[in-house]
Amino acid sequence: MCGIIGILGNHQAAPIMVEALKRLEYRGYDSAGIATVNDGALDRRRAVGKLVNLADLLVTDPLQGFAGIGHTRWATHGAPSVSNAHPHRAGRVAVVHNGIIENFRELRAELDGPWESETDTETVVRLCERFLDEGLTPEAAAFATINRLEGAYALCFLFEGQPDLLVCARAGSPLAIGHGSGEMYVGSDAIALGPLTDRLTYLEEGDRAVVTRAGVRIFDAEGQQTHREMRRIAVDAARIEKAGHRHFMAKEIHEQPQTLSDVLAAYLDGDRVAPPVDHDFAAADRVVMVACGTANFACSVAKYWFEGLARMPVDVDIASEYRYREGPVSPASTALFVSQSGETADTLAALRYARGKAAAIVSVVNVTTSSIARESDVALPILAGVEVGVASTKAFVNQLAVLLCLAIRAGVQRGVIDSEREAALVAGLRRLPGLMSQAMAIETRCEELASRLAEASDVLFLGRGLMFPMAHEGALKLKEISYIHAEAYASGELKHGPIALVDRTLPVVVLAPTDALFDKTVSNMQEVMAREGQVLLVTDSEGAARASEGVWQTLVMPAIDPLMAPILYAVPAQLLAYHTAVHKGTDVDQPRNLAKSVTVE
Repeated sequence: MCGIIGILGNHQAAPIMVEALKRLEYRGYDSAGIATVNDGALDRRRAVGKLVNLADLLVTDPLQGFAGIGHTRWATHGAPSVSNAHPHRAGRVAVVHNGIIENFRELRAELDGPWESETDTETVVRLCERFLDEGLTPEAAAFATINRLEGAYALCFLFEGQPDLLVCARAGSPLAIGHGSGEMYVGSDAIALGPLTDRLTYLEEGDRAVVTRAGVRIFDAEGQQTHREMRRIAVDAARIEKAGHRHFMAKEIHEQPQTLSDVLAAYLDGDRVAPPVDHDFAAADRVVMVACGTANFACSVAKYWFEGLARMPVDVDIASEYRYREGPVSPASTALFVSQSGETADTLAALRYARGKAAAIVSVVNVTTSSIARESDVALPILAGVEVGVASTKAFVNQLAVLLCLAIRAGVQRGVIDSEREAALVAGLRRLPGLMSQAMAIETRCEELASRLAEASDVLFLGRGLMFPMAHEGALKLKEISYIHAEAYASGELKHGPIALVDRTLPVVVLAPTDALFDKTVSNMQEVMAREGQVLLVTDSEGAARASEGVWQTLVMPAIDPLMAPILYAVPAQLLAYHTAVHKGTDVDQPRNLAKSVTVE
């Protein structure tokens, strides 16, 4: 959530910062602003809503200067408003901030009012301005301010009369320093800085940085000057364009056959599963999987795979709950964390709780330079490329692919899967990208069905076995981008309560490939139909022939090994949600109240 850009450049900073902030729109925001230093004078512009509102303001009220900071804000403390938008300013200092200052009330109590905003961030600039009044230099005032803060933050300070200085810090929220030729940059992530530089230094937890056009000095949490590696990061600009699609989500859905092929190419070697970085599951007594949202549903699918293919016990936890219940962690366990961004605050906190308790920390991430990747013993990339849409699509599919590869690998290591079985599983994996391309043919039907789903106030998703967590994923997708209430249940749980909801107005999406549980799922489906529920059956041609009589609609998927069906059945879940949201006219890529990367608890 939120996005930061900072520039010490040789050109007018305002238009460059607006373009950089556009590249951070995927993170979710409800206001935006920039501040610059021009001829020593500090000034700012802020606007509520989309970045186009800030761009329009800068046309009528330009902002000059070669040094500046910018921000897209996702509201936490205080509603979206100009007064709550960043940058915040007090006298000679302006600040942009991602995160939450947990002790802002105590700090406010010792600072003078009146207060311009409802935000915790205004406390930061007021505190820094007070240190300036006490005679501290800008650098020292920023550091003294940071020393007083508790919580999660990425901060960037800009000072009046200091056109060659930015002071930054991170604790819990990511921040990167970009190196140019006689120019320096600060950004929330590589995407913001991609067009400006490919040379990045990621700040570590607790770091502070003093940035000038000549370079950067970095200090660790103890205040000791330290060195952090500068890396070359390739950001493919083409991956951040819609490429003719109406929305990023549509583009990313259609990229899935290719991104799935890319990740399988990295994890398969001939007839074997060979991850780019290996981990030995043989000695582990169990796997503890921890994630949030869609990534947590990927873990729930993987529980079936690990337990079935490797005969390995698996616990799946929601990251925001995991560390607070202080559950025991076996010293022989493998703790596995899944996060697209690699910066998810709850997942990162859970990882730190497990460190030193579990035998190994393994992460499955899309951003290999992220905090979660860097703090893991083994970091496994999902290779999905940049995902801009808030609702995860290709990252989810690639998470599933990596987790299935790991389950197969664990089965081999534990002597459960022999070479013949492994070769058969690998052959099935290699067929997946082609089957996914075939599955895209259902899009026209999904678009037709969306008009009916868009009229519903509630939708029920049902599935058994591997389709149970996929039902959860389908319900989540519909909720988050169409704003229609949706719930998921294991089909066998229907008569334990949810069947009370069924009537002729309720669409019920049943995910049912022809697997060992197909007949049981159909039996549950018949219970819905007997009560006039409107069943949308998602199955293969065999399932359609056996069970489509009397259903409202049927979506026919390619036949597939039931073990791998979750990867393929992500497509109808995504397309139904996408076209329903389009039909309703919601903001598909940036749904209300949501952010792509949740970097605060």
